[in-house]
Amino acid sequence: MQTFAYQTPASVADAVRLAQGADARLIAGGQSLLGSMKLGLIEPASLVDLGRIAELKGIRRDGAALVIGAMTTHAEVAASKDVMQAVPALVAVAEGIGDRQVRNRGTLGGSLANSDPAADWPAAALGLGATIQTDHRSIAADDFFKGLYETALQEGEVITAVRFPAADKAAYVKFAQPASRFALVGVFVSKGPAGVRVAVTGAGACVFRVKALEDKLAAKWAPESCDAVAVPSKDLNSDLHGSADYRAALIPVLARRAVIAAG
Repeated sequence: MQTFAYQTPASVADAVRLAQGADARLIAGGQSLLGSMKLGLIEPASLVDLGRIAELKGIRRDGAALVIGAMTTHAEVAASKDVMQAVPALVAVAEGIGDRQVRNRGTLGGSLANSDPAADWPAAALGLGATIQTDHRSIAADDFFKGLYETALQEGEVITAVRFPAADKAAYVKFAQPASRFALVGVFVSKGPAGVRVAVTGAGACVFRVKALEDKLAAKWAPESCDAVAVPSKDLNSDLHGSADYRAALIPVLARRAVIAAG
C-alpha cells in the first residue's frame, strides 16, 4: 500500500477543510476504501478519518421521522430500540449486511457515499424516500444516486445524517451472494404518506425504482400485484453470479416476498 497522510479532525468543519482537493479521501468505516487501496485501485495522498467526530454519530426520533448520524455503524442501527419502533425494516437491512466485523466497522454514511451497486443501504434510502443531509444542504434520495459509485456529493462534501420518514408498511428482501452477503438483487418496498415506493439494488449500475411495480402496488397492496410485472433486462448487471435476465426475473419475485414481509 502506498504512503499517505492521515488526518483525524474533531469537527465536520475541519473535515470539510481537510478534504478539499482531488488527492484527499474521506474515510468512514473503511470497508470499501481500504480494500481498494490495497488493490492499488486508488492512491489518495491523504485520508481524512471521520471516526472522532461525535456530531456524526447517534440515532434520534424527530416526530414521525428517524434521523441516523452518518457515522452510526450497521451494528448500532441493528441494536437500536428507536429504529425498531420507528422503522423496523431498517433493523432487518442492518442485520443482513456482511458479517459481524463489517457490521461493527461499516457505517450508514459510508455506504451511501460509496454507492456500491449491490449495497443494501441505498435500497433503504431510496425505498423510503429518505433525505441525505450534508454539511451544507439536504439531498432527496431520488436525486442522490447517479450511477456506478457515483452520487450527487460534491468534492469535500460530508454526509452528516440521514432522515428516514416513517412508513405504514416497509420491508427489505434480498437474494444474497453467499460469500459477501452483498445483494445479487435486493428489493425494498414501502407504503406511507409519500405513496408506494419500490427500490432495487444489485441489479443495475446503482439503486433504482421500478415504477411498474409501484403502480401495481399502489392500486392494490398485495403480493399478487407483483406477479404480472415484467422488468426489462436491458441495462441490468450480468456477471458470473447471474445474468441480466436472471436479475430481471428476480425483481418481482423479491418484491412479492417483501410485500408479504411488510404485511
